[in-house]
Amino acid sequence: MDMAVPQEILQVREPLLKFPAPNKFIFPFSAQLAAQLDTTLACMWLRWNPAPRPCFNPALLEDLRKYCDFLTASGGYIRDGNEAHGIEYAVLTSQVPGIFNLGGDLDLFTRLIETNDREGLLSYGLACVNVLYRNYIGHGLQLTTISLVQGDCMGGGFECALSGDVLIAEKSARFGFPEVLFNLFPGMGAYSFLQRRVGQKTTEELITSGKIYSAHDMLARGVIDLVVDDGQGEAEVAALIKRRGRSRNALNAISAVRRRTQPLEFKELADIVGIWVDAAFQLNARDVKLMQRLVHRQNQNVIAENETASLH
Repeated sequence: MDMAVPQEILQVREPLLKFPAPNKFIFPFSAQLAAQLDTTLACMWLRWNPAPRPCFNPALLEDLRKYCDFLTASGGYIRDGNEAHGIEYAVLTSQVPGIFNLGGDLDLFTRLIETNDREGLLSYGLACVNVLYRNYIGHGLQLTTISLVQGDCMGGGFECALSGDVLIAEKSARFGFPEVLFNLFPGMGAYSFLQRRVGQKTTEELITSGKIYSAHDMLARGVIDLVVDDGQGEAEVAALIKRRGRSRNALNAISAVRRRTQPLEFKELADIVGIWVDAAFQLNARDVKLMQRLVHRQNQNVIAENETASLH
């Protein structure tokens, strides 16, 4: 792969997970995260169910790291006795009704800021970009990564969706970066991923507006690839995979060309996390209070557009 990928990023830090025979194609990493291989589509589906809030808490990030290790260690195949089942696609999606992911663990952010724990905040940010970067590079394998968004996709959740090769959304999905409302910016890949998709002007407009956008808004701006009817997301992903079947080799090559012509190094993401941490420790008491209000909304599993506007 023609990218500067630190070896430690793709290094598997624990033995390949083993599962009992009855669940041979279901891989339960925890109550928050499970993967399932569809052998017909050669597709690994990863579904999360974060608790107590639909955001990237540290335990979920660790589960995602284990999933990345598991996928990389597989070499692109799940073996069942003498039979090897290939993995050509890896899909990220959510089990939370109406919510893809609401982003960073704002409750943790406020506690780390209030206790002046710079290393803790930096560690959290690096854990985020580690798993997003591994998704961006296809886990070092010859596979296509797909993000399927069903519901609200905010902040770090939006960044995660952008790390995929293909981004598909149902019609009712909503997207946004609320960070500017509490005087911060999305620091786990938003600028890097968006700039490579839609250029600097649109990237900065989306990051600084604080607005919530519809799936069709994002399609018109070139941010997402496909909008489908509500409730049809998984069926449309399957249909897309089947349509791409005869062009699989060419499309793999095009993905490699895109990554070569628009390279993204892990160091870029890590450096931006450092800038984000510095900015976080410049927040004033009012900014932190606004962040805490968004924590309350995460607890309610709701982001209301009119309430978000009231934060201005």
